[in-house]
Amino acid sequence: MRILEVSRYKKEYANHTLPFVTEQYEALKNAGCKAELFLLQGNYWKQWKALRRKIREFRPDVIHAHYGLTCLVANIATRRVPVVSTYHGSDINLPKVRPLSKTAMWLSAWNIFVSKKNMALAGVVEGKKASLVPCGVNLPQPWSELKKQKVEQLTLNQWIEGVLEQNKKHVLFAGAFDNAVKDPELAKESVALLDNVQLIELKGYSRDQVNALMYSCNALLMTSKTEGSPQVIKEAMACGCPIVSVDVGDVAERTEGVSGCFVVKSREPRDIAEALKKAIAFEGKTNGHEHILAAGLTNELVAKRIIEIYKQIKR
Repeated sequence: MRILEVSRYKKEYANHTLPFVTEQYEALKNAGCKAELFLLQGNYWKQWKALRRKIREFRPDVIHAHYGLTCLVANIATRRVPVVSTYHGSDINLPKVRPLSKTAMWLSAWNIFVSKKNMALAGVVEGKKASLVPCGVNLPQPWSELKKQKVEQLTLNQWIEGVLEQNKKHVLFAGAFDNAVKDPELAKESVALLDNVQLIELKGYSRDQVNALMYSCNALLMTSKTEGSPQVIKEAMACGCPIVSVDVGDVAERTEGVSGCFVVKSREPRDIAEALKKAIAFEGKTNGHEHILAAGLTNELVAKRIIEIYKQIKR
């Protein structure tokens, strides 16, 4: 099956698009699809003709677009090839973007949502031209194998020791400090109430470095104002990292039954700090890895579910 993946251009990432899109794309290829990736950049409305040319050149059986505006442009570019659209959170959560996403839903042959909350907010019912399929994760290498790798002439083990301040507990923030949606100020206020704790920004690291941080930190902290099905939560689960998060996206559902994980119902720094104390005191690996496998949230298993959707709309 020939699949044209369409996503947003992001120059800050190695493959110039969001990592979870790249990983899903690679998983589809590994599952036997002949797939190519087309990235929209700049003014999307001026790109639909270039996308149409790509469609004529590649002749896909299905177009799979990611994020509402991208999905809308993909549908405008063709009415002959069925479009599967995936909505990742911000395209549903933000009121100014939602109308564009809802137009794309109406035009698309099938719609994929990454969380139940987003599906409900969009006003759609699973099975009626819509499926709930959270993005998957690649299971990380065991720490014993990962730390043997080289990072700028240092072993990963030596590198991590240079990032983490000695004689402190370490909390990994689930995003960049300059991303207002992640609410870094709330995270900083919460951590400031604890003694001897270093808050580490998650920005500019390779996949292996991120996994090393998740293996090594005492907890991951998410304080986002809005989310869909955050990948960083699933990645932390796969590494056995304790998690503290406000009740956002599908975090409560994902972490239910996972040891060392705490969802805080308020956005009060003191409540978050109390949950961080518990997560730090956990001092062990969670059973998150087992929950990822049980929920079928590896990229390999998610790719199989998506391929079944492709086959369904091609019948």
